[in-house]
Amino acid sequence: MASSKGNRVFVWIILILLFVGLIGFGATGLTGHATRLGSVGGKDIDTQTYASALQSRIRALESQTGEPVSIARAQQIGLDRAVLGQIVTERVLDAEAEALGLSVGDGAVRDQVLAIPAFQGLNGSFDRESYRDALQRNGLTVAEFEQSLREGEARALLQSAVAGGVGASDTHVAAMIDFMMSRRDITWAPVTLAATPAPVADDGRPRVILPEILLDAEIPAPTEAEIEARYAAAPEAYTAPEIREISYAWLRPEDVADDIEIAEDEVRALYEQRISEYVQEERRLVERLVYPNQEAAAEALARLEAGEAGFEDLVAARGLTLEAVDLGDVAKGDLDDAADAIFAASANDVVGPVETGLGPALFRVNAVLAAEEVSFDEAAPDLRDELARARARREIERRSEEITDLIAGGAALEDLAERAGMELGSVDWSEGATGGIADYAPFREAAATVQEGDFPELLGFEDGGVFAVRLDGVTPPALRPLDEVRDEVIADVESETRARLRAERAEALAARIAAGDSFEAAGLAPRDADNLTRRAFVEGTGPGFVRDVFEMEEGAVRVIGGDGFTAVVRLDAVAPPAEDDAGVAAERQAIEQRLGTGLAQDIYAAFANAVQSGTEIRIDDAAVQAVHSSFR
Repeated sequence: MASSKGNRVFVWIILILLFVGLIGFGATGLTGHATRLGSVGGKDIDTQTYASALQSRIRALESQTGEPVSIARAQQIGLDRAVLGQIVTERVLDAEAEALGLSVGDGAVRDQVLAIPAFQGLNGSFDRESYRDALQRNGLTVAEFEQSLREGEARALLQSAVAGGVGASDTHVAAMIDFMMSRRDITWAPVTLAATPAPVADDGRPRVILPEILLDAEIPAPTEAEIEARYAAAPEAYTAPEIREISYAWLRPEDVADDIEIAEDEVRALYEQRISEYVQEERRLVERLVYPNQEAAAEALARLEAGEAGFEDLVAARGLTLEAVDLGDVAKGDLDDAADAIFAASANDVVGPVETGLGPALFRVNAVLAAEEVSFDEAAPDLRDELARARARREIERRSEEITDLIAGGAALEDLAERAGMELGSVDWSEGATGGIADYAPFREAAATVQEGDFPELLGFEDGGVFAVRLDGVTPPALRPLDEVRDEVIADVESETRARLRAERAEALAARIAAGDSFEAAGLAPRDADNLTRRAFVEGTGPGFVRDVFEMEEGAVRVIGGDGFTAVVRLDAVAPPAEDDAGVAAERQAIEQRLGTGLAQDIYAAFANAVQSGTEIRIDDAAVQAVHSSFR
């Protein structure tokens, strides 16, 4: 007993010494990493805020480009500075709002928290455990998150006070509407190199030859002089790209995985761990529309059953969107009192009103998802391959230290292949090359930048593989011999000749029409296009056609050409925007909103810059670099 008591006293002594040791760390966490990035006007910037914001921007860029973005690449394009600048500006405005006494009460913060779908359970009510868990996964405490909401609301109040009510001028809006929505009526016809048909048929009526049955006239073969002239005039078109002779050594997870044996019990354990993916009970795709009371819900259902409104109309009447009422796919156990009625319904049925934790609700069943079961035998090959690849990636990580040591010791790529089991290969690489290792973006980046004599570096692929490259030689861009590209040059000369002849014919036909002939008399098949706006597209024409139409004067006839396309166009009428057109009204509203928002943002940005110029800003460069290092 005495021994037990003595042990407890010893433990308490250790804990007290530990807490005393931590006192004074201030801006440092238990890991020894800085938790303060700096301060703005007396308000701290914590590293987690910057790290989360930077990670979010990097992921957004990756989703746009479809390629991984390293922290080095993010720094190269200034993404880190943009994120830090945004955070500093927000803290400047937080400090200004606090100095002005702007704040919101606990009720406003509470309403925001309760309205966030991520913090709601399947029954639609606020779930405190989900709230805490979600914040913890993102490195936030409840107090920190709610303080950020409070500061965000205060910034919104400040922005409203500074830039609220700013709108675009009527003159500006009218000028843009006149430019965007003015209309043109045209008559046009495509021109080909077919022989011009007789202007009239045997019965005396104008003959119309449809463009789709016209064939190009025979183009004369280019002379040797024309071929040589084209070759000399556009050498860049016939120049071979730079060829970089790259040797590489790489190690892929699939190569290592082939030699890895996975025990049956490991595969079965993974199957049992993911049993919910392989054995799924019957589910429904459901939307839930909540009402304040039973009478309102019953009235909405009556309108729906009478055909006076669709479910989408009911959602819009509540000021919601379909995304806001979507519950996704749910099982019977997720729906409480509504479960039996929903699972007895068919697809597209509306069920209710049913009492829920949020009030009476109507449920729409969008789809019935049948129960599914994938047996162990069916899933085993994929699971075994996944386990083998995961183990292979760990094996590659282990070997990477050995490979790095070999490289540091002066090992060549050939040595890596022999001593570390890497695959040795070579490729004549140029921009646009594909196939094999060239399909990997990290290799393409390395191949484009490696220089002769560079020390090899072990680099990684997204799938866990590693590689190293060496530049053995460079063949600079060179003009290919004429005999090698003769067919290309002849095709280009013929294309230019065809375009020139087509343009000459079109100009002659346009002159006839401008002098008073009809399109039909000129052997063309005219087409009408009325009420064109600058955003219109005329089927059968090329890019820039409508833009060129809007450069014409009323009554004018001109030739509009493009890549493989030539047309004769007559501008028949010019009209202002149709004020009774719903499209014009919608465009006017969009322009007013866009201009007003832009002007308000400019005013608010100017205000923020003015405040920032008088605010003390301290940034800890070491803390910033520590955050960047955590991304590597």
